[in-house]
Amino acid sequence: MKLNRIHHVAVIASDYERSKRFYAEVLGLTVVAETYREERDSWKLDLAVGGDYQIELFTFPGAPERPSYPEARGLRHLAFEVDDVDAAAAELRGKGIEAEAVRVDPVTGKKFVFFADPDGLPLELYER
Repeated sequence: MKLNRIHHVAVIASDYERSKRFYAEVLGLTVVAETYREERDSWKLDLAVGGDYQIELFTFPGAPERPSYPEARGLRHLAFEVDDVDAAAAELRGKGIEAEAVRVDPVTGKKFVFFADPDGLPLELYER
């Protein structure tokens, strides 16, 4: 089997409108499609990242909370590449989003910073 690339990442949100605003307006991702599935009482929002990849933002009634932060089994965090981590972190803070201090990856020497979406999902900005 040959895997070509990551096709999409799925995120389950507790509050659809709040998370839609966060990913589309705060992070600036492009809305590709929005679908309501009545049989599941579930919204699905397809978001483009840099025109290449998609994030699928879902809501499901009664979805359980994430068990711990950030070291739960499964997906640890979702990372976005940026040109300037310091500037991107300052922009997040200017929009009222808490971000940790910018750090340097000891293996790559690249800067990175962690923050969270409205449901506490760990997100990372990683410098190109």
